Amino acid sequence: MYILGWPVDFGQMEMVDLLSSDKYTEKQIGYLAVTLMLGENADLSRLIVNCLLRDLQGSSEVFACLALHAIANIGSRDMAMNLMTEVQQLLVSGNHTSFVRKKAALCLLRLFRKFPDIFQAVDWAQKIIYMMDDRDFGTALAVATLVLALAQQYPEEYQGSVNKAINRLHKILIEKDVTSEYTYYKIPVPWLQVKLLRLLQYYPAPADPQVFRKLNDVLLYIIKNSNEVPKNVQHNNAQNAILFEAINLCIHLDPISDLVDQTLVLLGNFIVAKETNSRYLALETMCHLAATGARNCLDALRVHQETIIASLKDKDISVRRSALDLLYSMCDQTNVRVIVSELLQYLQIADFAIREEMVLKIAILTEKFAMEYAWYVDIVLQLITIAGEFVSDDIWFRVVQIITNNEVLQEYAVATILGALRSPNCHETTIKVGGCILGEFGHLIANMPGCTPIDQFTALHSKFPTCSAPTRALLLTTYVKFINLFPEIKEEVLAVFKQHKTVLDVELQQRASEYLALSTRETDELLQTVCEEMPAYPERESALLSRLNKKIADTEDKRTWVIGGKDANTELEMQGGASQQPQPTYQESAPVIDALGAGGIDYTQVKPAIKALSGGMDDSTLYNRLITAANGLLHRDANLEIGIKTEYRGQLGRIAVFFGNRSSQPITSLSAEIQADPNISVTLMQPISSIIPSGTQLHQIYKVECVGICQPISFMTVNCSIGDGISSNVPVSLTLRVPIIISKFVIPIDLPAHDFFNRWKQIGGLPRESQVVFRPASGVVVSKAELIKIVEGLGMGIIKSVDDSPLSVVGAGIFNAADLGKVGCMLRLERNEEYQMYRLTVRTTNETVSEVLRSQIEECVALHI
Repeated sequence: MYILGWPVDFGQMEMVDLLSSDKYTEKQIGYLAVTLMLGENADLSRLIVNCLLRDLQGSSEVFACLALHAIANIGSRDMAMNLMTEVQQLLVSGNHTSFVRKKAALCLLRLFRKFPDIFQAVDWAQKIIYMMDDRDFGTALAVATLVLALAQQYPEEYQGSVNKAINRLHKILIEKDVTSEYTYYKIPVPWLQVKLLRLLQYYPAPADPQVFRKLNDVLLYIIKNSNEVPKNVQHNNAQNAILFEAINLCIHLDPISDLVDQTLVLLGNFIVAKETNSRYLALETMCHLAATGARNCLDALRVHQETIIASLKDKDISVRRSALDLLYSMCDQTNVRVIVSELLQYLQIADFAIREEMVLKIAILTEKFAMEYAWYVDIVLQLITIAGEFVSDDIWFRVVQIITNNEVLQEYAVATILGALRSPNCHETTIKVGGCILGEFGHLIANMPGCTPIDQFTALHSKFPTCSAPTRALLLTTYVKFINLFPEIKEEVLAVFKQHKTVLDVELQQRASEYLALSTRETDELLQTVCEEMPAYPERESALLSRLNKKIADTEDKRTWVIGGKDANTELEMQGGASQQPQPTYQESAPVIDALGAGGIDYTQVKPAIKALSGGMDDSTLYNRLITAANGLLHRDANLEIGIKTEYRGQLGRIAVFFGNRSSQPITSLSAEIQADPNISVTLMQPISSIIPSGTQLHQIYKVECVGICQPISFMTVNCSIGDGISSNVPVSLTLRVPIIISKFVIPIDLPAHDFFNRWKQIGGLPRESQVVFRPASGVVVSKAELIKIVEGLGMGIIKSVDDSPLSVVGAGIFNAADLGKVGCMLRLERNEEYQMYRLTVRTTNETVSEVLRSQIEECVALHI
């Protein structure tokens, strides 16, 4: 009766009586009835807590298992508060069989997910982590699942699980320490391997070299054993589950490692595989690659761009969604036109379930990577035409905001939108955009043929009868602005107001009446005040990005990355400047000649060589390596290891500083502070604990913002003590340079050759040019390929087809600062093999930027960093 949906209010006391029985059959029926018929809010659930407690504390393991089943299924808050400790004790106690411990771990997982505030995760951390070494693989799997959930919410408390997971994987795969009953199609405990590999993705690479070597051996073993595709489907599924978790772990640890390079070939094969699951997992893993922003990963993804685009037409919708996510994540200024064009074509035949998401992502990509204003406006109007019903208000609001904030864009946008309004298939969203834009900027095209004031009014008013009431209200506001802008059409507009002052719609009636009264006053002074031109919108985070982030569904296991490329994987504070205004390219044309004006090098003006790097692990060498790298070490000695991981986006950045304890004693009284150039704003976002246990690693996170032109004078002071503070205590004080330098706030751009020539000429020579001739520290110039690598590491994009000489490199980028805005930067680096010298020429739109940037590039090239 209960299963059929009828309420059951009899037999409840009989259920309690059965639970109190000492016979297994009666107790089993009692627990079955309680589990099936009682909800967590039932009054009777409070009465059976004592029965559950007695069975948990009793000597019968079978009764204890029945109680654990009931607790997990009913899961009321009263049960969690009264029985949580007993369940935890069953897990860590050595007096029970693996059968009981396994069920206790799964019961705790259920309670933690329902009532995380009650769960004593911190107090029991070490005991739970210890259970990961249980000899029974079933118990180890259940505990690993529990630890995986706990580590996501308490990462520092469960840091010790990293070494446990790596050692267990090494025993399973390398040492073959596994029994035959846990071998599934020749694969040892694949479910445990998957859980442990996923757990490691929530932590940085282990600081202990020996542990890291074990982890590397495990990953290498998994990748090598996956080169052959098994014929058995079950074998193939288990192998792929492990492989893709291993690949994700490799990407998480170091996206530019050799292991990741090996997996790129495998992923290329998987996206064309016959199995739908393989294609889906490969595309999702490629999204993780794109999230790193590593150049080698993005280059590899571009090789498969056509295959990924073809996956948009896959028969399985999950594959189509993954292909859309990947294209969105891998898009940048070099391929935005191709990807957006393909997405627009597919949008016409796409499933209705994903059209809204596609429209949102196309709008974001168009705004984010637009290099020409005209292209941006054309794409948005095309998007509205194809899928206007899926274009939300947030999208066209953003379009109006961008047009309003960019004077260069306004005239073209008004003319283009007016043309779109004359189309017989004009969508209502286009009418809304047209109403906002024509009312503000229609006067910019009033003298063009076919764009007179009456033409603009006629184009808008011809759509008026077919619009919804909110759109007609917006158009009435546009009309009153027309009276202010174009007095010659005042009579036509007043006729519309008079017609609508008696309509049934209250909003239209009120607007028409008020606008009519405003327009017929004796003087136009009040009308001009009310209809003043809209001011520019304040810069803020794009609402489109916020809306897209809300669409990411929560899962039990949180991702360590999000869809959307490197930019989307920064913190919310860093996304404040994520949506850029479209940046126009330079439209002038010029003959392609040696227009850079490079004359002969005056070797009498050569600067003395900079001292070469030592090649060791001293702090200055480590600092120099970080000038062109995002991640690396700042300091390493026998006791302490300090490293950083950085992310930069325009004028904003995030720095994560890692502190690893390599000694056998705890590190206490730890404090670290970054002191930067006055033009750099540094904010501590996540402080670090003052105590680091032996063999562990902790981190703290800073938010960085470039306000103006910065000098490379930032440093970090670190103070701590090595020892327990009682029997031993060795004070340590360090002052380390931190690479918060001007090139970190430079983003690369790609320009056609003729545009580069024209811009180079526009900037001109002194004072906005800075040039130097110098010798390399090693005495020998490097190849062009090495110079390109250095220039790209300094944030500059390589411009091809400008100078075909193998002796020079040409680059361009944009320096971002809150006070200065965007500063265009260009460089030419020439090498002379005969004299073993370089000549560096830097031109920017700010003379101080030219000098500071040239100095930094010179040092990096001289040291061959």
